[in-house]
Amino acid sequence: MASAPSISEPPQTLWQSLSHLGPGIILASSIVGSGELIATTIVGAEAGFVLLWLIILGCAIKVAAQIEIGRATLTWGRTPLDAFNRVPGPRFAGLGWIYWGWVVMTALVVVQQGGILAGVAQSLAGGLPITAAGREWNRLHDEAANMFVAEAAVRRRGDAAEADTLKVRLDTVTREMNALPAPTDETIWAVITGVVTAGLLAIGRYRLIERVSIMLVGTFTLVTLLALALLQYDPVWAITSADVISGLIPSIPPAVGGRSPLVTALATIGIIGVGASELMVYPYWCIEKGYGKAVGPRDDSPVWAARARGWMKVMQLDAWGSMIVYTTVTICFYLLGAATLGRLGLRPAGGEMVRTLGAMYAPVFGEWARGVFLIGAFAVLYSTLFVAAAGNARMVVDGLILAGRLPSDDASRAVWSRRLSVAWPLVALVLALIIREPVAMVLASGIVQAIMLAALGVAVLYFRHRDFDPRLAPSRAWDLLLWACSAGFIMLGMWTLWQKAAAILKSIV
Repeated sequence: MASAPSISEPPQTLWQSLSHLGPGIILASSIVGSGELIATTIVGAEAGFVLLWLIILGCAIKVAAQIEIGRATLTWGRTPLDAFNRVPGPRFAGLGWIYWGWVVMTALVVVQQGGILAGVAQSLAGGLPITAAGREWNRLHDEAANMFVAEAAVRRRGDAAEADTLKVRLDTVTREMNALPAPTDETIWAVITGVVTAGLLAIGRYRLIERVSIMLVGTFTLVTLLALALLQYDPVWAITSADVISGLIPSIPPAVGGRSPLVTALATIGIIGVGASELMVYPYWCIEKGYGKAVGPRDDSPVWAARARGWMKVMQLDAWGSMIVYTTVTICFYLLGAATLGRLGLRPAGGEMVRTLGAMYAPVFGEWARGVFLIGAFAVLYSTLFVAAAGNARMVVDGLILAGRLPSDDASRAVWSRRLSVAWPLVALVLALIIREPVAMVLASGIVQAIMLAALGVAVLYFRHRDFDPRLAPSRAWDLLLWACSAGFIMLGMWTLWQKAAAILKSIV
């Protein structure tokens, strides 16, 4: 991302403003990962279309907080974590309660990255098996997957006899597959991915990889849009207006097999679109883009205030643009998951996560679905792994500086950011090999991030009403939106915490 020159006047026209966008759009392009591809589609698989309203709400309410956090950072020239650490409340070891909440969240984000790395390894093992056992297992699995989708389609058309024939063949192939020893390809690819990623980050090549990944993610997103559109031409899989309307009317689906889809949905909201972690990282990208330098050090002059208001408008345009992108993408993944996985009765889990997700594309692309999805899944998940390493390494360094563990000069900050970005995929690799439950790893982070949203809801109200420059005060309409956003964050966080506490208590009793 090109940096803006030091202390420059803001653009005066929409066209000029568009040339200064970057942080939000790039963030939106790169965060199409575990939240959208894994968590959102799983909610669709579990709940059908019923929770579409919650998914849309979970994306839309975040933009006000995203902008307010950026405003606080640019106004005072602080790093985001420093700004959060100033929010009043309990303190431990001299650091604020949001700081310690961030520490817990970041630990679970690393676990989430282990799940994402496992997903990358699964996609590579499915497309490029290394061992003979892996090649044979893939062959049988692909045959079984095609039969499963074909059987479901025939049964939905009402041809029970042909469906029963396919079911017998499917059972035979499944028995053959289960008789094979478990292939080691996924483990091999996980080690290769973790080590190679660390090496690329060590030599500073993540910018190039990020650009390539964003291009692939964009292509895969277009393929997903195409798959969703083509489903409408097949009456067996088409999404009806009644399906969409049922999803837009707020309601809660019943539990299935003792598991409530609402719990999965609440965990998903923490990481879809701009998750709690990305909300905190976003201002770092604004700083790198050069917004802070363009505004200049804060002073009492009307010239500074006018310049700050102008660049705030650019940041708002950037954030709203990103919201449109990630909300649209999230809705598409949700609808595709509900229309295919939900109707097939499939829920991605464990070592079958990536291959099960690939079933979403089979009704449209048939035998091509496997290759299309594996390439797309690799691009989506790998780009997320890279961006998380770069962004979270900056925040961790900032956290260690605030804790007095590292010097605060720019040279030390750069060195430790590089070191921690290298360590990030290696730690994720260890967790992926130990836990081996990528869906659970992703959703665990989502739960903590959903709870963390409550803390961010409190923080943005503090930024707006207690830690602000009156010359930059927004309109009353904006205040209403911000309060609605904060209220949503707080209710979501408290509800998620209550749900998990109740589940733990139930398991104990």
